[in-house]
Amino acid sequence: MKDESTPDTREHILATAQAIMNGKGFSAVGLSEILAAAEVPKGSFYHYFGSKEAFGKALLTRYFDIYLAAMDQTFATPGQTGAQHLTAYWQHWLTTQTADDPQSKCLVVKLAAEVSDLSEAMRQVLLQGTDRIKARLADAIEAGVADGSLRLQAPPHEIAAELYQAWLGASLLAKITKNDAPLQRAMAATQSRLG
Repeated sequence: MKDESTPDTREHILATAQAIMNGKGFSAVGLSEILAAAEVPKGSFYHYFGSKEAFGKALLTRYFDIYLAAMDQTFATPGQTGAQHLTAYWQHWLTTQTADDPQSKCLVVKLAAEVSDLSEAMRQVLLQGTDRIKARLADAIEAGVADGSLRLQAPPHEIAAELYQAWLGASLLAKITKNDAPLQRAMAATQSRLG
């Protein structure tokens, strides 16, 4: 068993749970499964999380923090245009959603429909997180327009919302069909939309 007083125990529990929940969902995973996989006692869980819902909020908050930091890193790559930054972002999405690593899968795609009906608090975390993703995309589109690598007529926030929704839908269809054709179509549509 891991020492429950170590400063990274909370992070360890969340990281372990994310990998499991990416495969099974939120409701299908019990606390005992998470704690056994994380090798921590039950007291550790309740030390950091007052309930499974509070844990779910923390899990989603952590996911968005990591995701947004990765977006920021992608969009700050030196020597690239706004269009190149966006292409790198979408290519990363396609690659991670077709990989066999459950840790790399989109937690929004996996949990959104399930937990939005179970918990208003978790739905709010999802809403705020996805709004932040769309805002980052809009900023990147705006940067591409400013540097001349994109020539678009619609407002960046509208294009960002349209593309993000298309990729979420494509990710769901890729899970249903068990192939990457929906994601490949999303990439082609995105490239056409962004010119």
